[in-house]
Amino acid sequence: MRNPKKLNITTLDGKWSDKDNVMLHACFQLLTDFVEQEIANDIADWQHDDAHSNARKEIDELYAWWKQRIIKDNAGEIDSIWGEGQYETDNAMLIRLINIRKYLWT
Repeated sequence: MRNPKKLNITTLDGKWSDKDNVMLHACFQLLTDFVEQEIANDIADWQHDDAHSNARKEIDELYAWWKQRIIKDNAGEIDSIWGEGQYETDNAMLIRLINIRKYLWT
């Protein structure tokens, strides 16, 4: 991160958003920044062992899920609070992200 004191969350529009939603978007912004800005230049050996290989697979899956979720959100197809199972899905994906956070370095 260029300035670790500031996180530009590109998926939020600047209007009011509850903190649980901000937390979700902030965490996935960090993943997005990692994938789009750091992974191309990374020095990690993702084939070093099964743990690294699995972490890279998880990073790719979470990133792909988030990108699709944002497309649906922007199209008005997602209600993260009242939508059937969406809050639970978001939580499950957030937990998956937290479980691999030690691999988000370059």
